[in-house]
Amino acid sequence: MSGEPLLRLKGHDKDLGGGFTVRRLLPSLQRRTVGPFLFFDHFGPVTVHPRDEYDVRPHPHIGLATVTYQFEGAMMHRDSLGSLQQIEPGAINWMTSGRGIVHSERRPETLAGRDYVNHGVQLWAALPREHEEVAPAFVHTPAEAIPEVRVGDAVVRVLIGTAFGQTSPVATFAPTLYLDVQLPAGAALDLPALAPEMAIYSVNADLLLDGEAAPLPALTLGVLPQGQGTTVRCPADAVTSPPTPPGAGARIVVIGGAPLDGPRHMWWNFVSSRKERIVQAAQDWEDQAMGKVPGEVEWIPLPERRFKP
Repeated sequence: MSGEPLLRLKGHDKDLGGGFTVRRLLPSLQRRTVGPFLFFDHFGPVTVHPRDEYDVRPHPHIGLATVTYQFEGAMMHRDSLGSLQQIEPGAINWMTSGRGIVHSERRPETLAGRDYVNHGVQLWAALPREHEEVAPAFVHTPAEAIPEVRVGDAVVRVLIGTAFGQTSPVATFAPTLYLDVQLPAGAALDLPALAPEMAIYSVNADLLLDGEAAPLPALTLGVLPQGQGTTVRCPADAVTSPPTPPGAGARIVVIGGAPLDGPRHMWWNFVSSRKERIVQAAQDWEDQAMGKVPGEVEWIPLPERRFKP
């Protein structure tokens, strides 16, 4: 890397209700976006028991796309378009909110009554200004449709975008990069500048990056200098959390893309380049005028602290 320092975002814990806590890396005070991504939640690994109330009731979105990816476990997606999809490990689920969509995320019936581990990442990608008000949509890309390539000792799944000669079938509105990398202990991956903006996140083990004296700790988002790649190494004696078999190494997420086409306002579940649009969305949700998820009667109310334009 160049002499510019790596930006390290440690994130913070966020309780989504019922004791379900996620680690939120974006947005942060130091950095609001990486490429189109303005929201990064890492959830789990957590053992879900039958008594746990981790379901996310119906709630709205505008101006963004949610991108959900499971390492383990599953969740059931329902939305106001009538979509019904069990989200399972390895698949990419891209929901375009556009001018407005309502969805819920719940324990699947297939996992009712038993313990299971839930673990994954949910990202939000801001839509380009010219597409902020597109029609809402939901697209499920199954795990077997995601390209996977071996690069040296690393295994790279190209979830979104193009990398190492592989291109994901997931359609986006702007240049976007999202990789899932398995890097064995003692191995290295030369990561070129695959996008103007990129960041690296290790789910379970500290990493060594070229030009950095200190390791990049697990659960820390490392934002690379603009237009720069790096070499990522997993130490031979890497300690993983939770523990994995010797030599299993690191599970790494790489995100990035082209810079956003201007600033965004973000409040609750709404994103827009215009403050007045967020005000209107809040009123629409309070009036229950944004649609309903078929078969569901619950909904999450607006936060008590309202958006101030």
